[in-house]
Amino acid sequence: MQIHRRFAKNAVANLGRGSAAAMVALLLPPVLIRHMTSASYAVWVLALQVVSYVGYLDFGLQTAIGRYIAFANEKRDAKWRDGIFSTAFAGLVIAALLGLLLILATAIALHRIFPKVPLALVTPMRMALLIVGTSVALGLPASAWNGVFVGLQRYDVPAVTTSAGRLLSALGLIFAAIAGQSLVFMAAVIAVVNILSYALQYRLLRRIAPEIRFQSKLITSPIIRELSGYSLSLTVWSFSMLLINGFDLILVGRFQFGAVTAYSASATLITFLAGAQNAIFGVIMPHAAALQARNNSEALGNLLVRTTRFGVLLLLLTGLPLIVFAAPLIRIWIGPQFAQAGGNILIVLVIANMMRLTGAPYASILIGTGQQRLVIVSPLTEGVTNLVLSILLGLKYGAIGVAWGTLFGAIAAVLANIFYNLQRTRYSIDCSRLRYVSEAMAVPALCGIPVCLALPATILLKSNGTAIITLGWLVSFCACAIVILKTSVKDFRSGSHSTGGDREH
Repeated sequence: MQIHRRFAKNAVANLGRGSAAAMVALLLPPVLIRHMTSASYAVWVLALQVVSYVGYLDFGLQTAIGRYIAFANEKRDAKWRDGIFSTAFAGLVIAALLGLLLILATAIALHRIFPKVPLALVTPMRMALLIVGTSVALGLPASAWNGVFVGLQRYDVPAVTTSAGRLLSALGLIFAAIAGQSLVFMAAVIAVVNILSYALQYRLLRRIAPEIRFQSKLITSPIIRELSGYSLSLTVWSFSMLLINGFDLILVGRFQFGAVTAYSASATLITFLAGAQNAIFGVIMPHAAALQARNNSEALGNLLVRTTRFGVLLLLLTGLPLIVFAAPLIRIWIGPQFAQAGGNILIVLVIANMMRLTGAPYASILIGTGQQRLVIVSPLTEGVTNLVLSILLGLKYGAIGVAWGTLFGAIAAVLANIFYNLQRTRYSIDCSRLRYVSEAMAVPALCGIPVCLALPATILLKSNGTAIITLGWLVSFCACAIVILKTSVKDFRSGSHSTGGDREH
């Protein structure tokens, strides 16, 4: 019971952080779109997208810190823990320097990357890149502190600091947009808030874990090799995520600049799906590390089935409304001129992300157990499939083609999990393909059948479909809610008594 209360507490903390991000995602775009020109807003979101690439340069070191601190605490090895922190922090400083160089190179070559950007906006976009990019690069070393909080299972600390930073940034951007301030001013707002949040996180680190400090003498060859081996596979995963999500908006900016606003708005709504999944299932990573330290493969297999089943139900609850009401949501949210294009893009992206996010619990367990190095082929397969098809389909069909590329990549990811990954990790995570597909995925997915039946019914009955599809969604929603209450929540409460070792010592 103590484990599951901790899971609930950490999940609530992460959901709180996700709620702040969701609030910003909901409130900010409509304000900016209505107070900025279409071209200025497109340039702004493209600049932020480019800056976000700097975050991929952490090479998985923040995650490694969280995992190894949880593992070392389980083994009661303070020296190893501090050596991991010191080595990872040094690596993140190097990553920050690399990030600064890449941002500078991108700013110089900006107009070659985005030839359709109006000339009058090139210089402001370049300055915004440099300002925000510098603050994000400085955040790479600061991410080590959040890694410590994760390893200590103090998710509330990064949740509070990150949420406060996002809300403060949003308020500053809203003020800037309404006041007609420039892109450079908006970039300065984000940069200042970022730096303040890093300072606050460091102050909290010194208060919560004063014993953990950077010590250069603890940076040793064995620790460098250990971190390099662990982080290499995470880097491959990050690179794959870059191929999956990172280039879509950039491709739209090149192939169909006028659709950047509609695509970015649709992609923003997708963060609700990913945010909920990552917030809830990210908290199982330290627990998976502890189970792996006990060599409890059966408990890990049970954890995989329970969390994946719960995740599928959550995806249905959060994803189906976005599919059913896609066009009305876009119309009300950012304007009727984006409803048709944005609605179609949103439907494809939601289906794609519902499919690929079924693997979120599995990914957290793999990272916690250090088994992600065994399955680097599958994320690369998804990433390459996504990028290649997004380019090919985007060239021909524009923004909607880029979205279809994401869907085909998601299909590749699900197939790779089932037919490749499970077999390779069976020794450490005891779960068969049949059990994973049937218990964890197929059974909860049945709750989505009413919506699937409602869609062809509207065609056969030659109806506009609103009432039928809404009824189908309500039935699916109730089915998911009932299953969660009667099955998944019961599993989480009783899991420590039924897994043969999955309990606190």
